[in-house]
Amino acid sequence: MPALVQGRSTLTCPKCGIGTTETMDWNSCRYFFTCPSCSVTLTPRPGDCCVFCSYGDVPCPPKQTGNVCCG
Repeated sequence: MPALVQGRSTLTCPKCGIGTTETMDWNSCRYFFTCPSCSVTLTPRPGDCCVFCSYGDVPCPPKQTGNVCCG
């Protein structure tokens, strides 16, 4: 039985360390996220498909199910 796919992830800003819980899109990637605390704009790290895979405590839904994300 496959694991339950989580739809929320907490993004942690690498500049100020503040975590913000966000709802993830199920069928598209989020390439940009502006930290509500320090206003830095996060973008995916090289090799990652989205900000959730780079800065989140839970990867995006396609990655959770073993599929290619945003491909």
